[in-house]
Amino acid sequence: MPEILEATEHDIGGLTVKRMLPNMKKKMVGPFIFFDHLGPSTFSEGDGIDVLPHPHIGLSTLTYLFTGSILHRDSLGNHQEIHPGDVNWMTAGQGIVHSERESIEVRTSQHQINGLQCWIALPEALETIEPSFHHIKKEQLPQLNLDGKMIRLIVGEAYGMSSPVKTYSPMFYLDVVAPAGASIDQPQEHQETAIYLIYGQIEIQGATYEAGDFVLLEEEDSHFLCTRHTRCIVLGGKKFTKTPYIHWNFVSFSRDRIEEAKKRWKTQGFPSIPEDNQEYVALGEFK
Repeated sequence: MPEILEATEHDIGGLTVKRMLPNMKKKMVGPFIFFDHLGPSTFSEGDGIDVLPHPHIGLSTLTYLFTGSILHRDSLGNHQEIHPGDVNWMTAGQGIVHSERESIEVRTSQHQINGLQCWIALPEALETIEPSFHHIKKEQLPQLNLDGKMIRLIVGEAYGMSSPVKTYSPMFYLDVVAPAGASIDQPQEHQETAIYLIYGQIEIQGATYEAGDFVLLEEEDSHFLCTRHTRCIVLGGKKFTKTPYIHWNFVSFSRDRIEEAKKRWKTQGFPSIPEDNQEYVALGEFK
């Protein structure tokens, strides 16, 4: 039977998030090692998100919004506002620094934020590659429309589609909107799969799951049935044979590499963000 992974709550840069991965029951789903639901939250004028400059190594970050916008800046010089349906994909590799804030136009009005952020572990042989950043607009993402179902492929490969986002191991990440009565097949046989319900209800092997549930499928769960109009994220990929270490914002298969990154951040050895270098997060702080 499928298993629900319970979320924990955290505060990041003034925003309450629900974290499904890593979990005591399951550290990773395919290469996904971190899964946060940001909000949904409403901010009054003058308030908002301030995730100060902080470093990463050994992973790619994925930001995908349902409502609102976030202004991304990084030490490569990228300055990109992300909107609902678009993809921000940042690969840290040997090291990158980024911040997540808001534009003046957003901050000076009442606004909402609702979306997802994930960390995707890089394979051990690729964890020290050069950092990079890609922004893909929703119009560039492949989408399947069939029998009332709308399935957008955000990253990876599924249902004969391939995302333009460059990834480093087999995976899939899908935004699914489907009517009551729709049946959705598991995207990739023999790969790990989880479903996160945004709204609606699904049924698997006679058991029902509701909005907010993060459901880990078994390999024999070949499909799920939407018993109400449903929106969900379906994610997963090839299972990692080893689980990397996580410390703060660092992911690596080497404890020594994580210790080196900690020292590098303490001594300001990481590159700075050209347009956002007046503040930063101290090692270990969650902002």
